[in-house]
Amino acid sequence: MVTVRLFGMTKMLAGNQGILSLDLVNGSRVKDLASQLKAGYPAIGELIQKKKVLVSVNQEIAHEETEIRDGDEVALLPPFAGGSPSDQIDDPMFVRVQREDFSVDAEINRVRARSKRIGGISVFLGTARDRSKGREVDSITFEHYEGMAQTKLREIRERALKDFDIIEVAILHRYGEIGIGDNIVLIVVGAEHRADAFRACEWAIAELKRITPIWKLEHTPEGEVWVEEHP
Repeated sequence: MVTVRLFGMTKMLAGNQGILSLDLVNGSRVKDLASQLKAGYPAIGELIQKKKVLVSVNQEIAHEETEIRDGDEVALLPPFAGGSPSDQIDDPMFVRVQREDFSVDAEINRVRARSKRIGGISVFLGTARDRSKGREVDSITFEHYEGMAQTKLREIRERALKDFDIIEVAILHRYGEIGIGDNIVLIVVGAEHRADAFRACEWAIAELKRITPIWKLEHTPEGEVWVEEHP
């Protein structure tokens, strides 16, 4: 028996169930999981076959031959809405997924305090808008895969510090219900020069939306809509 966690549209396609229990023997593979899901939940199985929904095992993206063993953590992931680095990577304040709002000024000052060499700071702030793809939006709810979301954000921070000529970067994302006009996501990059800060900031938000398991549910006058991709 394997327990599978569902997020976003997969939860809706399973009748708003957040967890499924499937009768798989120990050592079955992801392709066996997909086959059983297709039998019981054809829409979910089809999305997996088309690779529009990924399967993760122990918070790592799996392929069809990946084994699933008793005690493994399995999840279905629909499209995501979302100096020396060694002494910086483990600071939890620079990578956070939280329900509460954040202070943009406080996070800028946190990055600025890292080094007197910082001469340019680039900021991306994402906020909730009242219209999306021609629809009026009343509010937004963000769902995240606890643990994996934080891990992916830490990976983005580590890669930014390694691959770009920057000094510090902070990445924050909220979850839960967000009101129109409220803050959603913040990236702050500090570098000696502005061009390096701009490049790293633009890359970080694009990578966040590409690999982070965070999903957006828009509440509209016509009903709720899971957003499969983020512009």
